[in-house]
Amino acid sequence: MARALNGETEVGGQMSFLEHLDELRKRLMKSVIIVLVAFLFCFWMSADIFRFLEVPIRRALSEAERRDLPIGGRTGSESILPLRDLREGDVGRYIFDRSTTLGSTVVLPGASVESIVAVDVNGNPGLFTNEPMITNNGVIPSGIRLPVDISESATTEPTADERLVVTTAPESFTLLVTVSLYSAIALSIPFLLWQIWGFISPALYRHERAYVTPFIALSSISFVGGAAFAYYILFPPALRYLIGLAVEFRPLLRATDYFDLITLIMLAMGIIFQMPAVSYVLARIGILTPGMLIKSWKISLVVILIVAALVSPTADVINMMLFAAPMMALYIVSIFIAWIFGKKRQTDAEANTV
Repeated sequence: MARALNGETEVGGQMSFLEHLDELRKRLMKSVIIVLVAFLFCFWMSADIFRFLEVPIRRALSEAERRDLPIGGRTGSESILPLRDLREGDVGRYIFDRSTTLGSTVVLPGASVESIVAVDVNGNPGLFTNEPMITNNGVIPSGIRLPVDISESATTEPTADERLVVTTAPESFTLLVTVSLYSAIALSIPFLLWQIWGFISPALYRHERAYVTPFIALSSISFVGGAAFAYYILFPPALRYLIGLAVEFRPLLRATDYFDLITLIMLAMGIIFQMPAVSYVLARIGILTPGMLIKSWKISLVVILIVAALVSPTADVINMMLFAAPMMALYIVSIFIAWIFGKKRQTDAEANTV
């Protein structure tokens, strides 16, 4: 991909087609190994990944399924306390939100029992039944530990109304593998960018290859920023809008559909946010100029709208513009970046004389 002329490296092509294919094969093999290692790690951390990704849908379902009732009572000082604020001796009624097996007895959703905060024989705090509970096939005695974590590190589990559903037996495993794979790709971005740069760098001048560090650093930061933008800003309102359309129905959302949607949107926005980083590197090399971006704005606008239509969960204009707006803003930012940092492309000899 490069040749030597008069002691300097010139852009050219001395590698044969088969050599190009062999180099591509090596880079792809390294990328596969990187993603595989990341996949094993993400598969091990899949429970934490699922909890992180399900937060937007839990909030959206909670808002759609529940009434908003302000806290107020006889004194006007009533408030909801988090479980971690419970102290030993506090008493209240615990309501089962799902079918629960206690020994040989099954407690149905909606059942309740008086409970008390206490410590067990090992000194571990917890919530325990404070009265016998009679079910259709047994009696649950007082002092049985209830499935509630009241420690400082406790995380709130989804309620019955906030949980997603699966419709087939292998769907859970398939979903686990799919989400782990998407997460592995996201985690491997810096290493994959390194492989991409390694493949294209022979076609660059020697001094241009020094941009590998800013390219990988800026692209990695941009990818994380794009994924975070999709997760925290873009996806929640789109999700609330979609679920809000079904006010007359009770949404039963398939876990596969939801996790496919959120992971693909986060990956897509992470890739889209590469525009400023790529524009910076290409402008510094001298390949991209602000004039090129300005002249091609009409074609770019059409491409942006097409990408927005493909990425957005629905084909309506509101959701499409919700995704197209940040892409348009990034395109404008890329123009200013090319204008500020752009320079004329130079050979190694010209760069050394400056």
